[in-house]
Order: sequence, then structure tokens, then C-alpha cells
Amino acid sequence: MHWKRGEPVYARRALAQHGVGRFRQQAQGEPRLTAQSSSYPARPDVPMDMADWSGPDMLAAYASKQASPVEVVKAVIARVESCEPKLQALYAFDPEAALQAAHASERRWMSGEARALDGIPATIKENIATKGTPVPLGTAARPLVPAAEDAPPSARLREDGVVILAKTTMPDYGMLSSGLSSFHPLARNPWDTTKNPGGSSAGAGAAAAAGYGPFHIGTDIGGSIRLPAAWCGVFGLKPSFGRIPIDPTYYGRVAGPMTRTVRDAALMMRSLSRPDVRDPMSLPYQDLPWLDLDTDLKGLRIGLMMEAGIGMKLAPEIKIAVEAAAKAFADAGAIIEEVGPFITREMLDGLDDFWRQRAWSDIGALSDEERARVLPYILQWAEGGRALTGAQVYHGMSQMMEMRHAAVAATHRFDFVISPVAPCVAYAAELASPIHDPEEPFEHIGYTVAFNMSDQPAASVNAGFTAEGLPIGLQIVGRRFDDTGVLRLSQAWERICPDKRPWPKL
Repeated sequence: MHWKRGEPVYARRALAQHGVGRFRQQAQGEPRLTAQSSSYPARPDVPMDMADWSGPDMLAAYASKQASPVEVVKAVIARVESCEPKLQALYAFDPEAALQAAHASERRWMSGEARALDGIPATIKENIATKGTPVPLGTAARPLVPAAEDAPPSARLREDGVVILAKTTMPDYGMLSSGLSSFHPLARNPWDTTKNPGGSSAGAGAAAAAGYGPFHIGTDIGGSIRLPAAWCGVFGLKPSFGRIPIDPTYYGRVAGPMTRTVRDAALMMRSLSRPDVRDPMSLPYQDLPWLDLDTDLKGLRIGLMMEAGIGMKLAPEIKIAVEAAAKAFADAGAIIEEVGPFITREMLDGLDDFWRQRAWSDIGALSDEERARVLPYILQWAEGGRALTGAQVYHGMSQMMEMRHAAVAATHRFDFVISPVAPCVAYAAELASPIHDPEEPFEHIGYTVAFNMSDQPAASVNAGFTAEGLPIGLQIVGRRFDDTGVLRLSQAWERICPDKRPWPKL
């Protein structure tokens, strides 16, 4: 697959004699300077390929006139063109529209009217509406009707000058921890393309790890940000319920950033958390110090939860990595105490009943022809809700509330709780779930799902790698509404993590 790219318009030149740079039109026959050939960036920690720059790197380069948003977007488009045939992470990729937005951003920077995130490339999960683009929800069963308007997360980023490159892929109805979909091509993991990127924010995780720009947004209702973040080795924040306005709203459903660095996610949160009246379940707006990421680990009470209580057995390499993280926090002065498992089989099975019936209410209303287009795994799973009685569905919903109370009761005495994100690492790309059995669909979400029900902020940050080279996720959970605290502890771990590796190259 190949996408047409626009011709270069602007080049960057560092004017060493003045110590500054500026945008200038490229004269005919003049050699084009690239990030590799110019004096920018001066800091050794800034990648030379502009596609790998962080959001702050880009803003600093734009402000100093040492790089143009057009050049950066072209670099990211080139990365997409190189990697996307192998990853299949994107939906509705529109490089021409992205370049038009980049040119508009460049004009704003040139005229002194730049916005907060002007010219930073981003992707948005397919189920978060962007005006004019259909929202198939990962399934071939839905009609392709263009969205009438941007959903709140899309609107906030666009208002702040972000360049939207594409949407990212997801499985049918967002109900798999997988990149398997009846509508989208099979998404794959950049660290090992035989493996799954996770889900349901499958394309977002793969895009972040592959360097499709610094900003990506996923959604999470049981682990759908944290699982792909863990399996793709990136940072993912499931914020407190209601912190980021979203439309449509639903129990436990949140949108959140997926990025290569904690600071990029914090930068996104400044915009994403602004209010929107379309979300009646959103929190009152707070102007939080999102970029204040420094923290003192001494004296922090951190709970260590190594057992989920239900589901798959924890893989030994994940156990070793998470326990090593706990030791590193302890060595830095934190107080580590064990947290026992609190989710029961009745809770998880009740949640399964509720969501099966919720899925069947949508799928059962389809025509026979439409229903035949749904991914067979999802159809079989949803049909399990067909015969449930009202009392059984209500009991399932009540078990979700039991899970909520249990999560808060088990964690409230700690400043933070750390745990594995999942009991396993990335699995075969072609599978719908690690067990691949619709009768046991949620055996891998025991560490994540309770914190959707309890509204607590929770993040996945890379804890290291297996011997096979697959990423391992460390979950950091905060008290209700302490999103900034989760970012700070995640930043602290990002700095002290001993197993840092270059991003995968495809």
C-alpha cells in the first residue's frame, strides 16, 4: 500500500552565525537540510528523526523557527508509509488533509498566533468521532455514516492546533483485547509483528510504539488503554472517570492519552480535560498542574498487588519485573506493602453477563444479513446474553458495583497501588484474546477492570522486557481523582526503570 505525499514546500536552516533558525522558502536547486544534516537538535536526548520527536521537542523547534510543522508532518507521513503495510494500525488516514492542517499551523507560528499544541501530529481512536468520518466501531455490521461533529476529545485537540493524521483501528464494538476486527485489517505489534498489539485501542498502541507522531488517544472500559499500552511498551493513562469529557458516555468508559512518554500524555491532558457540556457525567473542570511532574518518593505508601484473585496465572517474567519495580521504589524511599486480591469469580462473571446482554441488545437488533458480518467470536460471545433474565442482568450490574466498593476498600489506605497490567505479554496476532474462548473472555483483565468500576486513575508504564523482547506493563493506580499523582509516579518510574530500549524499527 502506498499513499501519495505532497511536495516539499519549506526547509529548515540553522543560522549558526546568529545562533537561531528560521523558516524560509527553499530556493530552486538549494540543498534541503534535514534533521540529520542541520545543527538542530542540540540536545543529545532529542531523536534526529523528526517522526520520533516528542511534543515538547516539536513545540520548542517551532517556536525557535528551527523546524516547520509541515516538515514534521511529512516526516511522520513517511514513517506511516514505511510501517503501515506491516502494522495496519490506521483507519481513514488522510495525508493531504494532514498537510493542509500543517500548513495552516505553520502560518500561525509565522504570524505569532500559535495555539497551545499547534502542529503536533496525532491519531484518534476510531470510536471517537471526528467530523466527516464514519464511525464503524470496528465492525462490518454498521453503516458508514459520516460523523456530524467532533467528539469532545477530538474537538479539544483540534482547537489547540493538533494535526489529526488518521483514526486508529479497533476490534468489533471495542469488546476485545485484540486487533482482530471484521471491518479493519488485522493490526499487529511493532515489537514483533507476529504478535497482537492488544485492544481495544489496538491501532493506537501500535501507532504510538511505531512513532506515528507523539500524540494518540484511546478509550478504556476494562483495560482497553492499559493493555495495548503494556503490550506495545508505551505509556497509557486511563484517567479518573469523567476527567476527560466524552460522548457518548457509559459506565466506566473513559478516553485517555497513549504516548511514548509521560510528559507527552501530561501535555495532552491540559487540553483533553477542558469541559464539554455534551458529557453530563464529566467532573467539574479543574485547572490542574499537569506538567508539574516532579515528586519525592520518600515516605510514599505504595501497595503491591501481585495477584488479581481470578483469571489467568501470572507469567513468571512479569512477576519478576513488577517485583523489581517495587524494590526500586523501596530503594528510593517508598514504603511498600502487600495488597491482597479482591475481585471474586462472582464479580467477573456478573460483569460478563451484563456486557454480553449489553452487546446482544445492539447485535440482536441487526438484520440477519448485518449480524452475519459481525466477527464470529464476538457474535458467539454476545449470543450468551440472549437468554439472560432481567434478574440475571441486574445481578451482573450489582456485581460491578461490588467490584467498585472492593477496589476502593482495598486501596484507599495507600497513596498508590502498583501491579502487573496483565498476566501475560502480547500473544499471537490472529487470536481474539489470550485464551481465545468466548466462554472465558475476561480472564486477562483482572488487574485492570476494577479500576474502571471504581473511577480511579490508572496508568500503564513500561516495566521492561521478556527474554523474547516483548514489553511488560507496570500498572500504577491512584486514589480517586488523583490523576496528576499517577502521572508523577509514572514519570518517576520512567526515569529509574533500568531496562530502556530503542523503539522498534520496521
